[in-house]
Amino acid sequence: MELALASVIGLLVAGGVYLLLRSRSFDVILGLTLLSYATNLLIFSAGRLRVGQPPVLREGAAASLGAYADPLPQALVLTAIVIAFAMTAVTIVIAMRSRGDNGSDHVDAPMPGREQA
Repeated sequence: MELALASVIGLLVAGGVYLLLRSRSFDVILGLTLLSYATNLLIFSAGRLRVGQPPVLREGAAASLGAYADPLPQALVLTAIVIAFAMTAVTIVIAMRSRGDNGSDHVDAPMPGREQA
């Protein structure tokens, strides 16, 4: 299971970096989204992959680390999801404004009326 998760995280990072290096703003936004997914999976996997374990200790359960799942990475991932959604929304608005001002979807599009150096 750990190998599969590590492979998925690696593929998401590779795809995100590839899309970030593209020249279109939509590709950059998709790359940022893939990187945020990879980060969420990485944080979630840091809390050990425990299937069917409660996040907090219950009565009658052994008070050891093997008897429960760590709730902190789960809370961090939920926070990261909200932050990533807000970041994506702001980035989309900036990309739409840039397309309206420049008339191009390219990230490095020249401003109208300005000469290229």
